[in-house]
This record gives sequence, C-alpha cells and structure tokens, in this order.
Amino acid sequence: MRKLFTFLFITLFSLSVFSMVAFSQEDLSPAERAKLEKELADIERQIQQQQNILTTKKTEGQSISRDISILDAQIKSAQLKIKAHNIAIDKLGKDITVKVKNINSLSERIDEDHKALADMINQRNQLDSYSIAEAFLAKRNFADFFQDFDVLASLQEDLTKTLMDVKDAKAENENEKQNLSSKRDKEIDTKVNVEAEQAKIKVAEAEKKKLLALNQQDQKSYQTLIAQQQAKASEIKNKLFPLRDAGAIKFEDALAYANTASQSTGVRPAFILAILQQESNLGANVGTCYMTDDTTGAGVKIGDGSAILNVMKPTRDVLPFLEITKSLGRDPHKTRVSCPWTIGYGGAMGPSQFIASTWMMYRDRLASALNKANPDPWMPKDAITATAFFVGDLGAGAQTYTAERNAACRYYSGSACGPNSAFYGDQVVARANKIQADIDILQQ
Repeated sequence: MRKLFTFLFITLFSLSVFSMVAFSQEDLSPAERAKLEKELADIERQIQQQQNILTTKKTEGQSISRDISILDAQIKSAQLKIKAHNIAIDKLGKDITVKVKNINSLSERIDEDHKALADMINQRNQLDSYSIAEAFLAKRNFADFFQDFDVLASLQEDLTKTLMDVKDAKAENENEKQNLSSKRDKEIDTKVNVEAEQAKIKVAEAEKKKLLALNQQDQKSYQTLIAQQQAKASEIKNKLFPLRDAGAIKFEDALAYANTASQSTGVRPAFILAILQQESNLGANVGTCYMTDDTTGAGVKIGDGSAILNVMKPTRDVLPFLEITKSLGRDPHKTRVSCPWTIGYGGAMGPSQFIASTWMMYRDRLASALNKANPDPWMPKDAITATAFFVGDLGAGAQTYTAERNAACRYYSGSACGPNSAFYGDQVVARANKIQADIDILQQ
C-alpha cells in the first residue's frame, strides 16, 4: 500500500512540474522574429512608395506613358503584397504547428490526470471501506494506525489538486483550440489575399500589354481606348441593381448608399450589395406573400392568392409588423413579405429581408443614422443601411474572406458556415468579388 502511495505522490509531483513548464516554447526565436519584422517593414515601405507613385500619376493628364506608369506601380504593389502575405503564411504555418503540439500535449496531460484520479479514487474507497475498529485491530501498533489516517488525509488533498489540474488543463486546451481556429482562419484569409493580388497583376499586365501595343503617335487609338473605358464605367453606373420587393435602382445609387453605410460600419460596400443581390435572387425563387390574419399570421401568396400558413410568426412578429406598417402609413395586409420555406415562418421585409422583430431592434439606430423618424424596410437606402449594420454586427467589418463568409452564413441561418449554409456564404463572396471588380473600374 505504501508503495502505491509513493508512486501516486511521484506521479502527482511530476504532473505539477509538467504543468509549470509546458507550452512556454516560442515558435520563433527573437532573432528570427526581428528579421521577419524588419523584412515586413521594408516591404510596407516599398508598398507606400508605389502608392505615392499612383497618387502622383493620377493627378497628371491622361497619356499612354502615364497609364503605363500607373499599371507598373499597381503590378509592383501587388507583387510586394504577395511577398508580405507569403511571409505571413509561413509564420502562421509555424504558429499552427505549435498550437497542434500544445493541444496534443494538453490532451495527454488530461489523460494522465484521469488515470491518476482513477487510482486515487480506488485507493480512497479501499481505505473508506474499513471501520475505525477494523482499522485499529488490523494494526500492530498505534503508529501504523495513525499513519494510514495521515495517508488518507494526504490522498484527499492530492485528489483535490489533481481535480483542479484537470479543470485548468481542460480550460487551457479549449483556449488553444480557439487560438488554432483563429490562426487557420487567418491563414485562409492570407491565401485568399494572395490569389486576389495575383488576379490584379494579371489584369494590370493585360492592360499594360494593350497600351504597349499602341503606337505612341497614334493618339486617335489612345483616345478610342479612353472612350471605351469611359463607356464601360457609364454602363456600370447605369445598370439596374435589383432589390427584393422594392424594384431596382441604378447601381450608381446603390453604391452611393452602400458607401455611406460603410463609413459607419466598416463593412465593404461590395459585400453589403452582394448580400442584397443574393436576397433578391432568392426572392425570385421563393415568391412573396401577404400576411392577412393578425391572429394566426397566415396569409396568401401574391399572384395566385393561394392560402399560406405561417407567413408570419404571430407571437414574435405580427405586432411589430403592424406597428411598422402603421408608422409608415402602409396597409399591413397589402404589404409584401417573404413566404415561408417548407418549414418555419416567412415574414421577412423588403430588400434586406429583416423580420419585423429584428427590424425593431435596429429601428432607433437606423433612425439616428438616416436622420428620419421612421426608417422604411422597403426603401432602398434604409434597407442597404440596415444590411450594413446587421452584417457589421455579425463580424463582416473585419473585411477578411472568412469573416465575410461567416457573416453571410449568419445572416442566412444564424450561425457560422456549416453544411446547410455554406452555399449561401460562398455565393455571397462570389457576388462581392464581381461587384468589387465593377467598383474598381469606377475608381480608376
């Protein structure tokens, strides 16, 4: 028995020492870290130099040489950003390796603590099974009797310590897992940034090749090229941007609303418009309803007038909906809302597709931002601003690939991207990339 107690004590001592020294290693030495920081600082300085060139050249009158200089600066800037991203990816890879090792070590530590706990609990149960009389009669002298009681008290103390160690290890393990998830998201974001910069280089090099192919004396050809660019920009500005249950507006106007909303939320205008475009596309597929029964939330489908149950959840959204429509002077029974899917409820309003209870949560904030007493979920500017606020609260203001994708999925389903919502996040990101390409043309 004493040998077992000695073994347990050594095990516990070893575990306590392990807990003090584990996970103190750094993924990079101070010298390596300083070298990387110096290299990144140099790259950032060069990127700023290229940005200064871009700024200066854009103030000059249009000419072939000016435009080639701008394209050269854009290409150089993109190449430098790729270099910086690759350094970051290398660093993140090392961080991820360390995190995985830490998680594995913590899991082993928890397993060892569990084994030690099982042994101690078994030993304590054996000691607890003796009555005081049995324990006294079984001993040859008082010293042995009281020594076993000392062992039992020590065992209780060790048991408490080990339980606390398991609790701490589990908390540390969960923290390491969260850090690992964050590192992996950053690695994905950085790789996506590399792909984006590579795409910019491809476009800029194609434009440069087109300019170099022109005879520098042939100003007519150059002016034709400028006219084509201006025509493309005009086409983008004037093309219609569809909005669910609110018709369509010019892209130029939609972008202006999104730019204003972006200033107060940090969410990319392209992403805001992508969400609205995605909702408009869904609206074409699922149709639109009227809510006609204020008690049950039932209604009819617009078009064929067929009866539809669960158009609106009566205990959650009917009263807020009636308040919203009354404040706007709208007939609640002739105001478009979404039809329900095969399960659940419909009742989402306007381009941003907020349910009434959610709109009420944002109404005061919107009223302040829009400087109007009663924001209207069917008005394009109000809906675009509401979308920006909502996706900003869902994390899209970080403007990274994973943050925007997960914000889109949360907008759709209430949780980060999973098997049932990833399609929505992927489609929104793809739409945002296309819209951003149009915005970039307008900003040239």
